[in-house]
Amino acid sequence: MSNWKTAFRSFYYETADNPENIVLSRSHTALLVIDIQNTYLEPDSDPREAARWQPFYDRMNTIVIPNNARLLEWARGEGIEVMFARIACQTQDGRDRSLSQKKPGFNYLLLPKDGDDSQIVPQLSPQGDEIVVTKTTDSALTGTNLRLILRNIGITDIIVSGIFTDQCVSSTVRSLADESFGVVVVHDACAAATDELHEKELEIINMIYCHVVGMDELPGLLAPQSSAWPTDPGS
Repeated sequence: MSNWKTAFRSFYYETADNPENIVLSRSHTALLVIDIQNTYLEPDSDPREAARWQPFYDRMNTIVIPNNARLLEWARGEGIEVMFARIACQTQDGRDRSLSQKKPGFNYLLLPKDGDDSQIVPQLSPQGDEIVVTKTTDSALTGTNLRLILRNIGITDIIVSGIFTDQCVSSTVRSLADESFGVVVVHDACAAATDELHEKELEIINMIYCHVVGMDELPGLLAPQSSAWPTDPGS
């Protein structure tokens, strides 16, 4: 049966030995939820485009958002630092955006920081003093003071979830790895525009920049202590 040690192997790691066990310290680990914002759940006004994106909307509403809600509940219960990243510009006309967000096409993003479109979806709202970094870049590390925040708090390992797997998630993961943070990506709490893009990007980044794990494997990576998922009230 496939597990995080054997799944999502690219050509580079097809024959590599299995990695060592991951042990995450609660006090030195953060959960970073990336870019799950209202704008990405709004169907396109063009019916053809809306239909083309319907599998993405379905994955977001039935898998990614519910799984991130579980992740947040679990992390908060375990005392793991919870953080969010979102795309938002400081100006109304977006003149402070990076070049990639000014280019025509899908990546053209004009999301003023106070607009409803730029807010994190209500199901995953930050609580208390949980940190939200605002970026106009793909990488949450490159375009913010997140690096300083993580160092100040004493974080060494980051659990990453969110969208899009092949864009902002991947860029953030690579930046974190280059800064020598340990990174774990939760594959069933992420999405790309298509499942094919999602899975291919996970293969590309796995074992080089991060380790890709499933939701149900994550509690077992914590240093010994009670780490079971919260009990489902409906069970």
